[in-house]
Amino acid sequence: MAVNPARPAPSRWRRLRNRVAAAAALTAAFACPAWAQPTYQAFDPDHTRFSFELRTRWGQKVAGVFPRYDGEVATLADGRHQVRIRLATGAVQLGDSERYTRLARGERFFNAPLYPYIEFLSEPHAPDLVRTGGALRGKLTLHGVSRMETFVLGAPACARPGEDCNAIAHGSVSRYDYGLDGWQFALGDRVRFTMQVRLKPGVLKHPESRPADPRSSDGRSGDSRPAESGRVSE
Repeated sequence: MAVNPARPAPSRWRRLRNRVAAAAALTAAFACPAWAQPTYQAFDPDHTRFSFELRTRWGQKVAGVFPRYDGEVATLADGRHQVRIRLATGAVQLGDSERYTRLARGERFFNAPLYPYIEFLSEPHAPDLVRTGGALRGKLTLHGVSRMETFVLGAPACARPGEDCNAIAHGSVSRYDYGLDGWQFALGDRVRFTMQVRLKPGVLKHPESRPADPRSSDGRSGDSRPAESGRVSE
């Protein structure tokens, strides 16, 4: 079989092709702008609020809040956004009752000493979701169990939700799915979560700059111990 003298031998051709591919990859890496690296915006504690409610078997509403938390919205290299939230169960407050608050933190419900955090990590999503509203899907970890759940972002009240006004999402989960089976005689199955989030101005460019522990609006670390400022009386 005649060999075209103008074309390199097969082995030389493979080496040449590999070199061209490596050079192209290196060029693309250097061409990638600095802003393509992920950045993070933390929550503004002056406006952000995480709450939940249950219904009793008699139709009464039982409401609670998580005053200690941390989290951020990441802008990924491809431009999509991802939300991370961590709530401190040891600081949960249930209504205006010290007794019910203590029970909610105890082993028959959130069991804060064993499961100190509730965590949510959303799937990457288009950045305009917060402006259009719609489904925010992600992994919820509660009481040691992780499941995919969907929260719904409502229609915004301003042109820049999350900056000039709160971005608000609601979602309902089955507490039995997570082993939260205490007080079955008194409480219904569904737990409705509400997230009202506003972001601090400015961005953090490195993951290690993110807050390490849940924070409350008073700036203190959110471990599993009840905060003195979070004590309520019956």
